[in-house]
Amino acid sequence: MKIAVTSLGESPESPIDQRFGRARFFLLHDLDSGEWSSHDNRRSIEADQGAGVKAARRVVELGAQAVITGHCGPAALAALAAAGIDVFQEASGSVQEALAACRSGALKKSGRQDLGAGFGSV
Repeated sequence: MKIAVTSLGESPESPIDQRFGRARFFLLHDLDSGEWSSHDNRRSIEADQGAGVKAARRVVELGAQAVITGHCGPAALAALAAAGIDVFQEASGSVQEALAACRSGALKKSGRQDLGAGFGSV
């Protein structure tokens, strides 16, 4: 399983980037191999609008099955849900700390109830 974590830097020791759509980097962690890879999110950062959906497309391209972030907007959350990608929000600390919190069950998985009005019924 591959997990994409929003990050301010290119290493697992870097702080979490609280923004999904305009995160500086996605750090991709392969739980099976233990490997990490860093991927910049420049296309989304530079977007005038739709940064969250562009970032969601990038995560899909990377082959992630889950995302850990501070906050994910409703359009990006809907795009990730449509792709079958689990989203864990309210992460803090370093990328490694957030991954550990997620694995221990401390982070809540976002669901359709988090999409808000206009994004389908609960």
